[in-house]
Formats: sequence, C-alpha cells, structure tokens
Amino acid sequence: MPTFRDLAIAAYCPRQLYYERREDDRSPPPEVADKRKLAFQYPELLEASSLPDEIPVTPTQFRTNLHCARARFDRFEELAAPPTEMVSLEGKDVRGVAHKVLDNPPVPSLVFTGSPPPEGVWHPQTVHAVAAAKALSWERKTPVERAFVEFPTHGIVREVRLTTRKKAAYRRALRTVRALDGPPPRLKNREKCGACDFRTKCGVKTRSLRSLLS
Repeated sequence: MPTFRDLAIAAYCPRQLYYERREDDRSPPPEVADKRKLAFQYPELLEASSLPDEIPVTPTQFRTNLHCARARFDRFEELAAPPTEMVSLEGKDVRGVAHKVLDNPPVPSLVFTGSPPPEGVWHPQTVHAVAAAKALSWERKTPVERAFVEFPTHGIVREVRLTTRKKAAYRRALRTVRALDGPPPRLKNREKCGACDFRTKCGVKTRSLRSLLS
C-alpha cells in the first residue's frame, strides 16, 4: 500500500519516486526531526526570550505568525497540545503517519520543516494532506473535510479543505503511484531538478546561472 509521502513525491515528480523507492534508507535526515519538534513547543516558543537556531525568521515575525494562527483557527489550542501524536493511519488506499490528530471532529495535522509558500500550501503537501484526511476518515468511519499543515520553523499554520479539485489531484497521484513500474519520463519543468538528490542518476543536466547568462 502506498504511503502519504509516496503520493506527495509522485505529485511533484514521479521519476523521483521511482529512484527513491530503490533506496535502502528512506528515513529523513536528523535535522528534520529537530525542526519537527518545534510544532510541539508553541506555548514555550511564544514565551521564550530567544528562539532556536532552526527558526530562520525574526522572533517578532515568528510570534506574529503564531498569534495570527491562534486568532484564525478555532482549533489552535488543540494543535498546540494535541490529544494524540505520531498516529499511524491506514486507509482504504494509502497509509502513513499523521503528526497530530485532533478529535471531535477528527482532523489530521501534518508538520513540514521547509518554508511555506506565500499563500496556501505547496501542491505535493496538499496531496499529502488529502491522503492523511482520507485515511483518517476510513479509520474513524466519519467524514473528514479538512486537514492542517504546519510550518513550525516559521510559526505558520495553514488549512487544507478537501475540495473536489484537491481530491482529484489526490486521485491522480494515487493512479501514478499504482502505475509506477519503471522510470517515468523526465519532467519538462527542469526547475524542479536542481534540488533533487537523484538528478545524476536521472541523467538530467542542470545549468548554472552563469552558463544561462553567457
């Protein structure tokens, strides 16, 4: 059964998922765990005189972001002190871990350690969130119509509503993962290749800014 992360990677680049599945160790690097811990320390971080090095924004911006999240979302206090953490979920089609699960009604929350987009959530993370919500709905046998996505290094919380369009993106990613039998074609959008760990195996040649300008 594919994982939430499989679908997220497939939504970004199916070829990257093909190479990643061939790796022996798919665990995230240690610094990811350190950053993820921040999502479980919001009350302390709001009161702290100084912030950890993992936070790249100013203390004022970080606290402003958290205060905005508290004012915007009716369940922020539960996100700050979730009833359950690191919950393994197995749905009809996908499985994975929700970093937090709120109750009554159930809502999953996923913690990502990168930078957020100016608005909303990155497309692969949206697919990831929909997958978690669907798995939670299957387990609890009740509709789950939204998920939270947290960017704790910035103090930002975003909401993902399970709209028809987002569910369709989830289904496309699921079909892509199920059909993955060999290396898919390379992406035409080579901007995605620069940060990929598998670009040398993939055979994609990336050009420097200097070469593009010369």
